[in-house]
This record gives sequence, structure tokens and C-alpha cells, in this order.
Amino acid sequence: MQYRKFGKLDFKVSALGFGAMRLPMNEGAKDDKDFNEQEAIRIIRRAIDSGVNYIDSAYIYHGGLSEVVVGKALKDGYRQKVKIATKFPVGFAKTEADFDRILDEQLKRLDDTHIDFYMFHGIGDGGLKEIQDKNFFKKIEAAKADGRIGHIGFSFHDTNEAFTRVVDAYDKWEFCQIQYNYMDTENQAGVKGLKYAGAKGIAVIIMEPLLGGRLARPPKSIQNIIDAYETKKTGAEWALQWIWNQPEVTMILSGMSAMQQVEDNIVYAGRSGVNLLSAEEVKLVETIRDGFRQRAVIPCTKCNYCMPCPSGVNIPHNFALYNEGLVYEDPGAPRFTYERWTDPKERANQCTQCKICEEKCPQKIEISDWMPKVHAVLGEGKDY
Repeated sequence: MQYRKFGKLDFKVSALGFGAMRLPMNEGAKDDKDFNEQEAIRIIRRAIDSGVNYIDSAYIYHGGLSEVVVGKALKDGYRQKVKIATKFPVGFAKTEADFDRILDEQLKRLDDTHIDFYMFHGIGDGGLKEIQDKNFFKKIEAAKADGRIGHIGFSFHDTNEAFTRVVDAYDKWEFCQIQYNYMDTENQAGVKGLKYAGAKGIAVIIMEPLLGGRLARPPKSIQNIIDAYETKKTGAEWALQWIWNQPEVTMILSGMSAMQQVEDNIVYAGRSGVNLLSAEEVKLVETIRDGFRQRAVIPCTKCNYCMPCPSGVNIPHNFALYNEGLVYEDPGAPRFTYERWTDPKERANQCTQCKICEEKCPQKIEISDWMPKVHAVLGEGKDY
């Protein structure tokens, strides 16, 4: 295992961390609470035995049971070998008093008296405002002072501009967690956010390095690019090594749900390092990225010239979801986002074919023709 300095702290963290968000599910599981606890404990302990010294969970993972199984996995002497990280669900807390109630519940779940690394979960501009309005900065500092937590951080989901505002809003951040991979260099915090936090001495932990596994299961056209290269690595290892290659990266979290994933990632982490990839190898990853992007069929650049739509349709968002299913050969994730997280008033089926947007589109996309196709795939489950 390779180890890296954790921001300004006197602590060396394993290059690979265990993310307890995707624990092994039982066959035919109906919801995310139905996971194989004994197998989860086995693979967590295997990771620790191999040098992993950072375990990440959250209040909401696996319906609240992730923290429980992490606590169980760290019995029998394993707690002394690792740091525990978990997250405070800002949106679940309605009052200032809820902070202590939730934190104490998490400690009980973990069967512990101390959480080493504690984060505000998935914040952006909205979450930051809630933290400020509910006086949670004062509460988290008090929890650090009384020993219930060790270090203060946040995990992030919003725009790069919002990331900068969150970082600058509080001078006691010690670490942060961002979504980052070779496909997300401009999304969310992106490479700008990675470098911004790194320059301030804030440790940066990477989540979703494989985009939920999609970069580890590339379409045939992308696999052909990987197979043709003289240095043989899996798609997963190229993605991980590209991240580890960057000096601002503190650690990669992987949500490992099978023993083979643990074994593979341990090997990859063991041969990781900063600036180890050659210029040619970095170029290969860029070629892989370009290959993914070329699979998109709607040439939307998200310039937003088409917005606002008179009917309320979020045109760039719908196009991005449609393209996502093609790019990764995985329509399930964008369909879930469309149904669960996209406001019905903003979906493609609200298009009235007025064509006003088409007059503004620099790419000359026939938007009104595409919208019924987008909804058929995302909203009705039809094939591309």
C-alpha cells in the first residue's frame, strides 16, 4: 500500500480508502438495507489487513445500516488500525439541537465514542446556507472540542463556483470530498476545485473515481482503445492511476462491494504514485475520454442560449441525461435521475414544439424533434 500526507495533518493516509456506500447486496434484494453483513465485514477487514487505514460512511448509507456494519467490522482490534469518517446529513437537521442528536446517534451506531473525520454531507450553496443559518459551524467546533469528532470537513455536490464559496466561507476546513474522475474534470468541483483546495492545504478525498463503475465497464469502442495500447492495464486501473498521478489528490475512495474489487484495487493502489504516468500514458487517458464523449449524439454544449424555455423544459439537462445513457451504454442511471430527481415540469415531455429555442441554439440542434425521443427513452423506458 502507498500512503500520502493528509493535508496539513500529521497523518499518512492509504492511497485507497474503503467507501461503505456500496456494500455487497443479497440476491434479490428489494432495497439497500438488504445487504450481506458478514460478507461486508469480511471485505472491509481484508482491505484493512492490506493496509487501508480510512473507512468512510454516512448517516444515510444503506438506510442507516452502513455505520452499524462499519462499527461491527472494526471490532476485534481493527478499530485501532483505521480512521473512521462519516457525514452529518444537513438536510435532516431542522434545528440547531438536531446536530447533537444526530451525531450521538451516529456514535451509537458505530459503537464508538469518537469519529476521526466528520463531514457536512453533500453540501453546495444551499447546504452552506443551512449550516450558517442553523449555527452548525459552532456545533461542529464544540463536538471537536469535547472529543466526539477529530477533524472537520465537507463532501460536495454543486458547481465549481459554489465549491470556491464553500471553501472560502470557513477557515477551519481540514479536508473535503469531491466527485472527480477523467470524465468529470469540468463538472462539480472539477480540476479547478481540486487545485484550489490543494493550494490552501485542504486534504482532497476523491469519490466516484469510476463513476459508479461505469469507467470500469467501458463500451467495446473504448475497450478497443485500451486493449490496443502497449502497456496493459484495465479500464479501472487507468482511471484510478490518472487520479493518483495528481499531487493535489490525498486519497481515492472506492465503494467496493465484492472481494475481487478489493483485491484488484489493493494491487492498483500498491503501484500508484504522483507523476508516475508518462506524457504518453496521460495522453492515452485523454484519448479514452474523447472516445467516451464522441459517443454522445446530441451536440449540446450546455451554453444555455436556449433557456429559459417558455414551457419550463430544462433543455440542456434533458440532453445531458440522454447523452449519458449512450456515452456509458447504461441508460439506467439517467432514467433514475430523470424520474427521481428531475422536476416533472422540466422534463422533455413538457415541450410544446414552439421552436423558439431552435432560433437561439448556436449548434442548430432540432430541439423540438429531439424532445419526444428523449422522453421516450428516459421517461418511458424505450430503447435508444
